[in-house]
Amino acid sequence: MIKEVFGTGETVVEATEKAKAELNAPEDADVVVEVVEQPKKKTLGLFGGSPAKVRAYYEYEEDKFTKVKAYITVILENLGIEESEITVKEEGEDLRISISCGDDYGSVIGRRGETLDAIQYLVRLVVNRDHDEYKHVSINVGNYREKREATLRTLAKKNASKVRKYGRNVVLEPMNPYERRIIHTTIQEIEGVTSHSVGSDDDRKVVITLEDGVKPLNGGNGGYNKGRGGYNKKRGGKSYDNYSAPAAPSREPRKDFSGSLYGKIEAPKSED
Repeated sequence: MIKEVFGTGETVVEATEKAKAELNAPEDADVVVEVVEQPKKKTLGLFGGSPAKVRAYYEYEEDKFTKVKAYITVILENLGIEESEITVKEEGEDLRISISCGDDYGSVIGRRGETLDAIQYLVRLVVNRDHDEYKHVSINVGNYREKREATLRTLAKKNASKVRKYGRNVVLEPMNPYERRIIHTTIQEIEGVTSHSVGSDDDRKVVITLEDGVKPLNGGNGGYNKGRGGYNKKRGGKSYDNYSAPAAPSREPRKDFSGSLYGKIEAPKSED
């Protein structure tokens, strides 16, 4: 990229000095000066005349962090957020970005983090464009990611407990790869249950099941409702709760553990 300024003065030398001072180029920069207009003397010392005008410039490679911050700032401004603070940290192959924008978190996060995921996806494209070294990009706003992770871990443990107790599979709502990985990781830490993903694209979801050979804690009555708090199953009417799901597939399903820290938006049929 090019940084340039124009300077004026009674002489070309004066104009050049002013332009270089305003340009404030690094010491190792190769500054080029072009004379745009030569000075003209006044007629009879009273009329007309014009100062010298020069252009001073140098070429530089824009810092990755500066480019990322500028790009995100434009996105935020288009979302109606005029004041924001963006920090970027590079840790090996990971580029971790944090956004602070006062009380305007909602418009940046969007429904279930969809807007934030979209911003993350676009920034990933910008960061990795024309670069040989691929960077995983993760964007957080406020402490949304931490809160969401805590919520998902609680959800996983709660439903794993139901599966362990009643022996019936639980199907969670559709989630993005980042959220599914949190569920899978949490389930791995719980004895007696396992998880796999079903569906495709935006409808991909996690299924929690008993591990092979593990029996439900209640003796395997299928989850009949024998009082308050139990699953519902009407004899003959086949009225099940919303957590019923088909048995796990016979082959080992693929799980959602690859990718960057906070997941990514992918083209159709590109997920696991």
